Amino acid sequence: MRRLHIVDVFSADPFLGNPVAVVLDAEGLSAAEMQKIARWTNLSETTFVLPPTVQGADYRLRIFTPRSELPFAGHPTLGSAHAVFSAGLASGRSQLIQECGAGCVVIIPSHEHSVSKYRFRLPEAVTTAVSATTLAELVAILGSETDSSREPRVIDVGPKWLVAKLPSIKQLLALTPALDAMRSLEESLGITGVTLYAESPVGIEVRSFAPSQGVAEDPVCGSGNGAVAVFRRLVGELQIGGRYTAAQGHCVGRQGQIEIELGLEGDVWVGGACVTTLSGSLAG
Repeated sequence: MRRLHIVDVFSADPFLGNPVAVVLDAEGLSAAEMQKIARWTNLSETTFVLPPTVQGADYRLRIFTPRSELPFAGHPTLGSAHAVFSAGLASGRSQLIQECGAGCVVIIPSHEHSVSKYRFRLPEAVTTAVSATTLAELVAILGSETDSSREPRVIDVGPKWLVAKLPSIKQLLALTPALDAMRSLEESLGITGVTLYAESPVGIEVRSFAPSQGVAEDPVCGSGNGAVAVFRRLVGELQIGGRYTAAQGHCVGRQGQIEIELGLEGDVWVGGACVTTLSGSLAG
């Protein structure tokens, strides 16, 4: 029997974050079997913990959406680390090294007042400008203009996000994108999805869409928020040593809180609370 945990990520309270299904003891499963399980869970991501193949790594993680495998993703990274700790596979460790399709990712755990938090160092980003045609398509899909002083960019952090800033939080929260057209845009650009943000009185609000991956709207997205942090640094909204908290999920009934820090070397750290909502075993 393979151990299965469902972990709510970016919330200390159950059922208010973004759940990830984590299959421990996944050795022996084929990629096709992993994809089948991910389709069945129908969560934004399902992960599979395997023995590492890289020296120094603690484990290897494979990450699947209902439709395909990703090289890296944020909330699955944090939720899987929490499942590994909860299962007693990393007791007393001050740091974990996760091997995945984007390389090795450093994860730092912390436990305060019965709340378990984890943060990861975002893989190095590659940014690409978008054409005027792509911008026009995006605006038509959103039914809303983007902030004219902040040109959208594709930010590749493993997953590739088209990131744009909207002029107001009111516009962001009111969006009802044309998802079929967005899926076509994602496929034509070869990207994972679209992540949007706007400033709020207490920080920023974020929304992430990935219909090409079978995820209409991601409740709380770690890699999307990491891509936003990279974007904000590029446009001068985030300085070295800066920190902020992003909110995400209000439009889908969640209350995610994502903690962002830009390190002294320009590295982006993404973190938040995790809580296990279900533990059991996978049949078959």
